[in-house]
Amino acid sequence: MAQRRFLGEFMLIDQPGTRRTAPRALHPLAKWPVFGIAGVLAVAHAIAGAFGDYWVDEAYMLAAGKYHPNWGYVDQPPLTPMIAAAMDFIAPDSMFVLRLPAALASGGAVVLIALLARELGADRRAQSIAALAGATGLWSNLIGHWVAPYTFEPLLWTALLLPLVRWLRQHAQGVADDRLLLAFGVLLGINLQLKFQVVVLCAALLVSTLAVGPRAVLTRPMLWTGAGIALLIGSPTLIWQALNGWPQLAMSSIVAQESPMLSGGRGGTAVQLVLFAGVLGTALVLAGLWLLLSKSWLRPYRMFAITTILLWVFFVVTAGRPYYLIGMYGLPIAAATVSLQRRREAKPPRWGWAAWPVYAISLVTAGLLIHSGAEINRGFSAAITKVDSDRISDTIAQDVSRAYLSLPAEQRTRTAVIGENYISAAMLDVGGAHHPLPDVFSPHRGYGYFDEPSDEIDTIVYYGHDAEELRPYFTDIRPATPGENLKGWIATGKTQPWSTIWPALKSL
Repeated sequence: MAQRRFLGEFMLIDQPGTRRTAPRALHPLAKWPVFGIAGVLAVAHAIAGAFGDYWVDEAYMLAAGKYHPNWGYVDQPPLTPMIAAAMDFIAPDSMFVLRLPAALASGGAVVLIALLARELGADRRAQSIAALAGATGLWSNLIGHWVAPYTFEPLLWTALLLPLVRWLRQHAQGVADDRLLLAFGVLLGINLQLKFQVVVLCAALLVSTLAVGPRAVLTRPMLWTGAGIALLIGSPTLIWQALNGWPQLAMSSIVAQESPMLSGGRGGTAVQLVLFAGVLGTALVLAGLWLLLSKSWLRPYRMFAITTILLWVFFVVTAGRPYYLIGMYGLPIAAATVSLQRRREAKPPRWGWAAWPVYAISLVTAGLLIHSGAEINRGFSAAITKVDSDRISDTIAQDVSRAYLSLPAEQRTRTAVIGENYISAAMLDVGGAHHPLPDVFSPHRGYGYFDEPSDEIDTIVYYGHDAEELRPYFTDIRPATPGENLKGWIATGKTQPWSTIWPALKSL
């Protein structure tokens, strides 16, 4: 049997006119540069995360997991609240420990992007460039140390795509291991416990596969077995959603309503969905999408370009968040770096040095975003809570506690605290660990689906901009003034049972 090398693969010729492709040996993993880049990123986020106060969503994750554990929530599955509660259990009140999983996830996503590039044929240099692009994304560096679902999503989406990419590579060579499709199913189930956007990803993957192939993956029993495993893993939160009327579906309209404030509407979302990849990342993502669509050697992975475009269109049309596409950056980045490698191997570039300023700008931009994350956190939290403090959660809890302690002892046994929105309620929950406070409630968003006050509660310390929503249900509402920062009221004289009041107050 003759053997010859062709385009980096071995073509085995058994007899005239008959060829089969032997498994292509992957380039060695660029351990030092890839893990070095990922490690520096993780350490930078771990250090940044050790300071400051809770990010608004972070306080909600911790409060939900620590004080309101459940199989599901209105606006996300339970995985992130579980992580936050577990880290707080290990080291209570430690911001460094609380945020350590987020920092590690940010670094881990970089490693996985390099592994995707390696699957497509990247050598050490191309893997390093892919890792650098993954490490210098704009949104990823802004939020890379906050414990929130969107911090972990890039890691889990990239992890989800990796076994599928490997299966496609093997299938193109005729030696696919279908156990990779089972791994895909397990990772899909874990994703279902993090964010439901992964369902949209799977729908786009299915449409793309039917459109451009390879359709053979859809005929594999292991794929559908993996889908069953995914449903089994995700079933607790799916059952919770079903029992509560699928509030996650109602949240989509809320997200669309908030789009103008957070991203400038659909136009801003359309641009930011791409630019959040960073300076180097945006160039590679756009180039990679074109290459995936146009190059024959990337044909087995063309479905990912179609998927990315479908998701971009869907998130723009539905006015989704501008960070929803971050988990898809890895594939086009990998394709672009491998294409650059092929050009370099065919003809060494004369202007290779021109890339270094891009690398430098990307690094500086990433560093500035990590540094500015704390100030953005403080400014956004202050704007929402109307409190300007280095420890907003502690300040709010202290002032509300003063108002509560101003009541007679007997009345305090019949008193609860209500936050105007889920953010203020979460801040009170996590900040109240060091101040005397009764149970904290809120009719807003996820808190509205937690326990409601018992009918023994007839006095409310209310934290919010105004107490107009309480006036139909209480005969007396007066300002609570013990603290300078408190925007609150004390409501007494309840006129209706909470079983009537709470459904009327609940709002997403």
